[in-house]
Amino acid sequence: MAPTREQILETLAKVAVPDGGDLVSRDMIRALMVATDGKVSFLIEAPSAELAGKLEPVRQAAEAAVTALPGVAKATVILTAHEGAPKSGAASKPAPSGEPPQLKIGQHPQPQDGPKAIPGVKRIVAIASGKGGVGKSTVTSNLAVALAAQGMKVGLIDADVLGPSQQLMMGAKDRPKSDDGKIMDPVVAHGVKLVSIGLFVDPDQAVVWRGPLITGTIQQFLFSVNWGELDVLLIDLPPGTGDVQITLAQKVKMTGALVVSTPQDVALIDAHKAIDMFQKVRVPVLGLIENMAMYVCPNCGHEDHVFGEGGVQAEAKRMNLPLLGAIPLAREVRVAGDVGLPIALGEGPVADAYRTLARELAEKGMV
Repeated sequence: MAPTREQILETLAKVAVPDGGDLVSRDMIRALMVATDGKVSFLIEAPSAELAGKLEPVRQAAEAAVTALPGVAKATVILTAHEGAPKSGAASKPAPSGEPPQLKIGQHPQPQDGPKAIPGVKRIVAIASGKGGVGKSTVTSNLAVALAAQGMKVGLIDADVLGPSQQLMMGAKDRPKSDDGKIMDPVVAHGVKLVSIGLFVDPDQAVVWRGPLITGTIQQFLFSVNWGELDVLLIDLPPGTGDVQITLAQKVKMTGALVVSTPQDVALIDAHKAIDMFQKVRVPVLGLIENMAMYVCPNCGHEDHVFGEGGVQAEAKRMNLPLLGAIPLAREVRVAGDVGLPIALGEGPVADAYRTLARELAEKGMV
């Protein structure tokens, strides 16, 4: 029987690199493939041609170590080099002499034996949606500040690596710092500890990454951040049911997930898929949140259900899940998010709705 990827990576973690570290800790393994007939192949990618010229003995050692594993029929190891700019749009240049090493964001996931807890973090709650455009990130930022205003210690991970927005909505501008180049300190905005890829990259620069870099970054945000003591860590997921959602289920012990939807049928179809996905990966769905539930005209007070009425409540009943809150649609929500001052910080019907939601979640022990 062929070895698993994790077993191979554990073996490669014992192969040292001349200038320090090993092949796995240095993130030098690429395109690892294990065939059912026991044939294993992978690349060793050096950060420079200069270092690659010194790594032939390392390549031979890696090939011999993997070949020696039970179930391996043949190991093929190719040595290559990566020249030019760092692969990660968020990678830092080397720190000047005498300064702490700068933090690199964007790396491949590290092997891990099942989901782990985060030290000091009591609850971890993912906030999800089946599709984009339902206001999931807005709900997340406002819920975070509403919980913090009630005296809770709150953290927030922006897990939408390809489309980060929490740095804008939370009004955060500082880059997280690191004393050792490995563990970062989150920034603090409105009493909430925050990390987002948007704090590391130029706002006009696209993050063009494949799945492994994205999932590795999420793992970094979970376990390489000095979160300290938290009552709850909220995770703003990208829409859909892809790599990030699966990575979270595999890497971290989550308390559960909240699913955000608007009332119209097209959103509810995808919300149902999100619920089904969490059930398949054994993450409890704590309940549904209806966003943009209704619009109240500021001039005449007329209430209009722009996206339909009762859809989320009906879906919650059908799925035997609680409807935890209904958030109104208001222009002030958009304005507040654009200037980095979540509307839950202020007063009015929408702020009251978020305070009620936060209180509901706290009283039920969900956060």
